[in-house]
Amino acid sequence: MYDLLIIGGGAAGFFTAINAAEKNKNLRIAILERGRDVLQKVKVSGGGRCNVTHACFEPSALINFYPRGNQELLEPFKRFNPAHTIDWFESRGVRIKKESDGRMFPVSNSSQSIIDCFLDACYKNRIEIITNTRVESIENNGGNWQLNAIGDRQFTSKKLMIATGSDNAVWKLLQNLGIETVSAVPSLFTFNIKDERIQDLMGISTENVICRLSDSKNKALNAYISNGAILITHWGLSGPAILKLSAWAARNLHDANYEFSISVNWLGTPDIEKVRQHLHQQIVNQPKKNVLANAEFGMSIRLWKSLCIAAGVGEYQKWAETGKKHIAKLVEQLTDCRFSVKGKSTFKEEFVTAGGVDLAEVDFSTFSLKKYPNLYMAGEVLNIDAVTGGFNFQAAWTGAWIAAQSL
Repeated sequence: MYDLLIIGGGAAGFFTAINAAEKNKNLRIAILERGRDVLQKVKVSGGGRCNVTHACFEPSALINFYPRGNQELLEPFKRFNPAHTIDWFESRGVRIKKESDGRMFPVSNSSQSIIDCFLDACYKNRIEIITNTRVESIENNGGNWQLNAIGDRQFTSKKLMIATGSDNAVWKLLQNLGIETVSAVPSLFTFNIKDERIQDLMGISTENVICRLSDSKNKALNAYISNGAILITHWGLSGPAILKLSAWAARNLHDANYEFSISVNWLGTPDIEKVRQHLHQQIVNQPKKNVLANAEFGMSIRLWKSLCIAAGVGEYQKWAETGKKHIAKLVEQLTDCRFSVKGKSTFKEEFVTAGGVDLAEVDFSTFSLKKYPNLYMAGEVLNIDAVTGGFNFQAAWTGAWIAAQSL
C-alpha cells in the first residue's frame, strides 16, 4: 500500500512527488512511467536547455499567456508563480538565468541540470521510480485506488496523482470514472505555406509583425490577431507571432482542417497612410534610386525585393518611375500580405495539445477532483495550455506544488 502513487514520470509528476515527500518524510511514494526513461519532455525542452519558466511575476499578467485555463490559474499563481519556481530550483543548487525575451533557463544551459536535481531529490526522499509500467485500469475501491498495469502488476494507494500529459489512453480510463474530458487538438504549431514570395527566403526573421487570421467559411477565425517576431522557414511561417495564433485559435484551426488565410503586416504598424506617404516621399527625395536595391523601413533586402516584385515593380525601376498603382500594390504587400495556409508542422521537438480533463471537474485550491478528493491532477492532463516561452512548465510546477501541499 502506497500513500501516494503518481502516474506519469514527467515534470508535474516529479514535482508533486518531491514536494510531497519533503513536506512529509513518512509518505511512501512511487512514480509510474509507461516508457523506459523519465522526464523526456524536460530533456528536449528549449532545444535541450529546458525553458524552466518565464520572467513574468505578476499573476494577473501571467494568466494572459494561457489560451485555456487562464482564469482558473489566477489564484494558484498567487500561491506559486515564476518567482517561487526560481527560488525552488536555486535553493537546490540549480541557478536560473533570464534571457532578453523573458525566457528562463538553467545557467548551465542544459536540461540535465533539472533532471539531475529531480533524480537526486527522489533518491534522498526514497521515492520509487518504476518505469516500463503502463497503467491499464484505475479503480476506486473503498476510498483507495487500485491500479492494474501491464504484466498483471497491481498497485494500491491512498491517494493518486495523474500527471500523464496528453495521453488519450489515460483520458479514457478517467472517462470510465465519470470524469469529463475535452478532446485534444494540437496547439503550438507552425503554418505550412507554399508561396513564391517566401519560398527562397528561409531563415529571414522580422521582429515586429502583425498577423491576422481570416477565413470566409470559418468566420470565427477572423477574430484572431497577434504581434511579435515572425520567421520564414522552408515550409512556411513560424516564430512567436505565428505560435501565439496557433495556440489561441487551436480549436478553430482544427475545425478549418488547417486550411485558411493569414494576413501579414510586415511593418507592424496600423498606420497604413503613414506607410503610403513614406513611399510617395521617396519619389521626391530619391528619384534616381533603384527601388528593388534599396530596402525601406529597415526591412531585409531579400524580403523587400520579393515584395516589390510581387507588387509589379521592375528590376531596374527607379522611384521616379513609380506611380500610384505601384505604390498602392506595394503598400498592400507590406501591410496586408495575404497567404493561403494548407496544413501545419510541429514546432521543434515540443508538442502541446489543447484538451484534457474538463476544468469544471477540478478544485483549483488543491488540484484535486471534485468527484474524488483523493485524486489529483497537474500539467497537460488538464485542459490547460500556454504559448511558448516556459509557461506550460510553470503551470505544471504550480499545479504540482499546490497538490503536494494538499496531499
